[in-house]
This record gives sequence, structure tokens and C-alpha cells, in this order.
Amino acid sequence: MKVLLAGYNVDADVLSELTAGQNRQDVTPETLSASYARISRDPRPIDELRRAARAEVEKARKSNSNIIFKMGHHSVAEHAVFNFDLIDISRLALEEIEKFRLCSYTEKSQRYQKLEGSFITPEEVRGKGYEGRFKEIIEKQNKFYAEMVEKGIEPEDARYITPLCTLGQVGMTINARNLELLVRRFASSGLAEVREIGKTMFDLAANIAPSIILFTAANDFDQKTYPELRAYFRGKWERKRRVSRRTTLVDYTKNADNKLVAALLHASSQISYQNCLRTVKDMKKHERETAVMIACRHMEFFDSTLREFEHIGLTFDLVMSSGCFGQMKRHRIATITSQQYEPELGVTIPPKIRGTGDEGRFKEICKETENVYREIAKTDQRAAEYVLTGAHKKRVLMTVNARELYHISRLREDPHAQWEIQELSAEMTKVAKEVMPLTMMLIGGKDKYLEIYKKVYGELPKVAPPK
Repeated sequence: MKVLLAGYNVDADVLSELTAGQNRQDVTPETLSASYARISRDPRPIDELRRAARAEVEKARKSNSNIIFKMGHHSVAEHAVFNFDLIDISRLALEEIEKFRLCSYTEKSQRYQKLEGSFITPEEVRGKGYEGRFKEIIEKQNKFYAEMVEKGIEPEDARYITPLCTLGQVGMTINARNLELLVRRFASSGLAEVREIGKTMFDLAANIAPSIILFTAANDFDQKTYPELRAYFRGKWERKRRVSRRTTLVDYTKNADNKLVAALLHASSQISYQNCLRTVKDMKKHERETAVMIACRHMEFFDSTLREFEHIGLTFDLVMSSGCFGQMKRHRIATITSQQYEPELGVTIPPKIRGTGDEGRFKEICKETENVYREIAKTDQRAAEYVLTGAHKKRVLMTVNARELYHISRLREDPHAQWEIQELSAEMTKVAKEVMPLTMMLIGGKDKYLEIYKKVYGELPKVAPPK
């Protein structure tokens, strides 16, 4: 594992003087947080506040601590931004890192880049009776992956057999407020690798900006809440029915089309939303349809729908492989919660591996993997997930507004997207169109946008998506 502080934001005047060769002692984003925090109560112009903060860094740091700790205004920490290189991090740990929705990530693609077979042997496994079995099955998984690539199977399909302990890397941009949350959550993690990542990130950032990352200790809320919930529900309310349908729409905004039109009317008038709803009920079907058509008429393939679409929600119960979840977890505007991986859900076998005649070996390796998983899970179920493959599945609960579902569909139903998430997204949009056809009038993959738009409007949009 390697965690590097790749960069952080600095006052522009400091950068200018550094470029001119001047020695500075205030190269920290804390001065920006301190000066911006003073805007609400200090009548001076912002540039003067920045100069004052730069002139007295220790005073600025004390001000930050008081504002965040005593007054509870954590938002000032959002003005400090850090960039991290996270190198040789397991796929399992990357799932934990990318849960933080107000951050930016760019991850090494295991769809396009060939994997080299590198993996972590987690602390929870080292020195235990099953370490040999752990390494043995990982080597077998990686050997099968290499054979599939040698046969001409694309890495995006061959990677389904590789384990969650496979090493990857990600470039991450995060503000100090979210970094504090990450460090605190990671300090309470049940995985030693995750705890180490959080500690290292904190140590690097605290050297630069010690005054704005304050609440970082492991705590009962993060450590005990989910275990206590699991203990409460176990047995009496938890049922063993293994429903494993891939896509189920479990809840959605009722009368969504009417409510969307009412939201559009609300934004375009001076009447209450309750009156908008009453008005929409009196509208004819074609009048409601015209309203939505006007709302989307000038929309190109790269545009989002209007924000009023966010008032319409859908909740999906999904089952997907680790390989697919790696794509879906990036849609952080949605609310995504998930269970741990569960071998009983079976595995996803890429069609191209079935076509090689190697499906039997794929299943055999997965079965052996599950035996090792169960052996480790007797003492540490969370760490046992490291051995599972990209083909193993988990249940995901995903709540998404209509605007974000448009984005997911546009990106993930396009032929450039990974095949499993293409199928899953298509299933999601299909059931969404059934319950709210007007709201989903223009939904579809980017490659189909011209066709969909012409079907609705009888003409093409101004801009064609790139081929």
C-alpha cells in the first residue's frame, strides 16, 4: 500500500509569490478556510480577510478550531481541498473509499488494463491456519485469468474470476470536511487495511492543515450500530427466502407524471404546489404531455433534465456481481446501500467465457473459492470477502431520482459501457418507463438519443452524440 498527498489548494497570492521565488510559511489551505469563515461577521472585503489570515497562520488555525469545534460550523472545512494518490489498495477497500459521495475519484480501469496478479494478503489472514489456502486459491484465480486473456478474452470479462484482494489504484480529491468523516469512519472499520488507509491520509493532511480535521477517533456509532442492528433482526425477523431476481422496482413516486408536471408548473408560476397538483388533475393528457415535451425540447445528449425531475423517486432492489457494482457505486448522487457479498446468490459468468468451453473450470474455481471463504468466515466474515471473485454477488438497495436515472441510463446503456451494467440499467429504465412513461419520455442510452428524440419530436436534436 502507498498513500501519497498529491496536492492541495493554496491561496493564489501565495502561489504567485512562490513562483516569484519568495519563501513562504503560509502554504496551507487553512488560511482560505479561516478567511472565508470570517465573511459572515467581518465587514472587510474577502481579499483583505485572506491577507489577514496569511499574515497570522497560527491565529487562523485557532479560529478554524473554534468555529468548527465550539460553534459547529463544519462547512468552513470544505474550502480546504486535498488530492491523494491511493496505490496498491484492494478492490474491497476501494469499495469503502468510494462510498463518500462528495468526493471525486478516477480509478485504474480493470476493464481495459491487464491485471498483473498482484494482491494483498490481509492482516486478518496472515499467520492464521488458512493463509496457505488463501494464497493457493488466489493464485489459481489469477492463473485462470491469465489463461483467458491469452485465449483472447477481453480483460473486462476475464477479471470476473479475480479476487477482491486484487490491488488497484485511485486518484482522489476530497475536501477537509469529508476527509474528517472518512478518517473517523475508517478508524472504526473492521478491516485493518481500511484503518491503515484512514490513518495515513490523516497523518499526511494533518501535517499541512491541523486545525480543520478534528473528530477522527474510532467511535461507538460507527463501530456498534450495524452489528447491533444485525443482532436485533437476526432470527425473529430475518427470513431465509433467497429472492435473487436481478432487478425489482420496490417503490416509486405514485402519480409521478402528474407530480412532475406540477413541479414544472410550480417553477413557472407563482402558485402553491398544492394548487399546481389540483391544476394538473384538470389538464388533459395531451396538455400534460406537451408540458414535459417543452421541458425537454432543447435538451442535447450531454444535458441533464431539469432539476424538477429530482422530485420523482424510484427505489430498486438489485442483485449484481462485484464487477458490476464497481461501476454502479460511482453514481453517488443516488442513495446506495448494500449487503455483504453472499456466495449463496451464485456467480455471474461472462457470456464470452461460456463460449470458450471453460465455464466448468470457472464454476469449479468459484466453488473452491467459496469453501475458503467459509473457512475464513468462521472467525472473520468481513475479511473473508477478500477471497471472493468479481463474479460473486451482493444485494444492493438503490434509491434514485428521475434526473439521476436519466444520467445512469445515458451513460450505462451506451455500448461503450460494461456489458453487465448495460443489461442492469436497461432493466431499470424498462420498469421505470412502465410506471411513469411521461417522466421517462426521453430516457435511454447515449447511442440511442437521436432515435428517441426524433420519435418524440419528429426531428433530430442539434448535436449528435459521438460515435
